[in-house]
Amino acid sequence: MSRPTLLLVHGAWHGSWAYEPLAEILAARGWTVETVDLPTVHAPDKAERTLADDAGAVADAIDRIEGPVVVVAHSYGGVPTTQAATDPKVAHIVYIAAFALDEGETLLGAVGGVAPDWWQIEGALSTAGNDELPPRTLFFHDLSEEESERASARLLSQAVQPFSAPLTAVAWRDRPTTYLITEEDTVFPVVAQEALAARAGSQTARLRSSHSPFLSQPDAVADVIERAARSI
Repeated sequence: MSRPTLLLVHGAWHGSWAYEPLAEILAARGWTVETVDLPTVHAPDKAERTLADDAGAVADAIDRIEGPVVVVAHSYGGVPTTQAATDPKVAHIVYIAAFALDEGETLLGAVGGVAPDWWQIEGALSTAGNDELPPRTLFFHDLSEEESERASARLLSQAVQPFSAPLTAVAWRDRPTTYLITEEDTVFPVVAQEALAARAGSQTARLRSSHSPFLSQPDAVADVIERAARSI
C-alpha cells in the first residue's frame, strides 16, 4: 500500500485555517495533506445547508484523492466524517476530541438533548461563546492571549441543522480508528471522549491540552497522526 494522504476535517465554527500549524509540520515530514472547509460554516448560503452537505463535502474530498486516505476529524467534524468516510480507500480515521456517533444518533443528543448555554442560536445559525465562556475559555485556553484572540476572531457562524440530524452511516464500524483524548478540554468531558473511543474500538492517545491541540501542541498531534498512518 502506498503512503496515505491525510485529509483534515475541521470542527464546528472553525475552518481549515485551524490546521495550518499541523499541516505545515506534517508536510515537512513528507506527508501529503488535504483539507476541506465544511459548507455549513463556509458556504454563502450556509443557513440552508445540512449535515448531508457537510458529509458530501468530505466524501467529495476523499473521492478526489488517489490512493489510501487517513481522515482526521476534530469535534463536530467527526459527525460528517463518520457519515461520509465509508469509501474503501479510507484506511484509518483519527478522531480528535470528536463525536464518533452511531447510526441514528445526533450531536445534540450526545450533549444531553439540550443546546449548551454557550451555543448562541439565532434562527438557522449559531455562534460559539458567551460572556461567561468566551471562545478562549472554550477552545483555546492553552494558547497565548495573542494566539487565542487571533483564533477566536476567525470563528464563523454555523448552520444548526447538522446538530440535530441523525447519522445514517457509520464509517468506524469497518476500519481502524485512533481517538485522541484532550484531557484539559472545557467543551468535551474526558469521560465522554473515553466512552466514544471505547465504543468505536479505537486505539487511544492522550494529551494534556485544550479542545484545540492542533494549535497548542501541533507536533504532538502530528506524532499521533503519523503513528496511525504508518499502521495501515
